[in-house]
Amino acid sequence: MGRTGMFESLQGGGAAIALDEIEISILRSLAVQMLELIGPGDPEPAEDADPLAALFAEGPTEPPSDPALARLFPDAYGSPDGAGDEGVDPAETKARSAEFRRYTENDLRTRKRDDALALVRSLDALTPAGDGAAVLELTGELPLRWLGGLNDLRLTLAARLDITEDDESGALFRLPDDDPRKPMVMAYLWLGGLQESLIETL
Repeated sequence: MGRTGMFESLQGGGAAIALDEIEISILRSLAVQMLELIGPGDPEPAEDADPLAALFAEGPTEPPSDPALARLFPDAYGSPDGAGDEGVDPAETKARSAEFRRYTENDLRTRKRDDALALVRSLDALTPAGDGAAVLELTGELPLRWLGGLNDLRLTLAARLDITEDDESGALFRLPDDDPRKPMVMAYLWLGGLQESLIETL
């Protein structure tokens, strides 16, 4: 492996990265927290449940109140305050967003949960060497699962840090070491590097 802590292409497709014990622990902890934030999946359907009805089960119509969840599950139309495009009635925009959310959020939530689970399971399958480092190899659908999971982790940290534009991360990078946000900022920037290097390999 060349660059430390960055994804590299695997022969035959996929990506690989060398991670030390601390990096594995941080990534796993963040992914588990993401699972807790998203919430548990739907319970197993009853044996006599109609699978077609489950496919069209309705989700929520209101956006989440938690800013991080609102960033993960944004409104499809207009801005979060209900204002739509110029010339469009805000009430109509809000109604369209509610309708869209009702039929899509459950699936989106499931996909994000699956991505976070893929991160946890991949990390749990690693066997660190004597120096505590391990090489994670992602093949098949895993690179895309990881890309989705890393993106969700960054969006969540960005919401917690009130980052709305990527260029704000530069100012955050210069925070003094005793600022309580510093560890979260460092994690945010590190995840960005991982995400960028994974995109380059795909």
